Amino acid sequence: MFKDTHAFNSFSVNDLAKAKEFYAQTLGLDVSEMSVGLSIKLAGGGDIFIYPKPDHTPATFTILNFPVKNIDITVDELTSKGVRMENYDGEMKTDQKGIFRGKDQNHGPNIAWFKDPAGNILSVLEEM
Repeated sequence: MFKDTHAFNSFSVNDLAKAKEFYAQTLGLDVSEMSVGLSIKLAGGGDIFIYPKPDHTPATFTILNFPVKNIDITVDELTSKGVRMENYDGEMKTDQKGIFRGKDQNHGPNIAWFKDPAGNILSVLEEM
């Protein structure tokens, strides 16, 4: 039924200008303005639509994952741009850099979470 459709992801933010600056300048993504929001073109042909929502509530789960070759280098670069990594305890305990070392524990990839200016959760995860 949907085999030939061009599906895309979307999510809300409370401030389009801050979102545009973050996704374009901080993360270096291809962002363009539309009359009703922002469009992000991802490598591999994926698209994301970001729309404003005055009563926006941040997602409580990861909405976007970025696979990277070296998570330590990527986390250092994000941190140098003012991005704060999230710290978690428990089963997914992160280290001092904010990285969950899943690969070392045979528990998935190494992954680090951070938030966009609207509080939505994003991640970088090391390719296995």
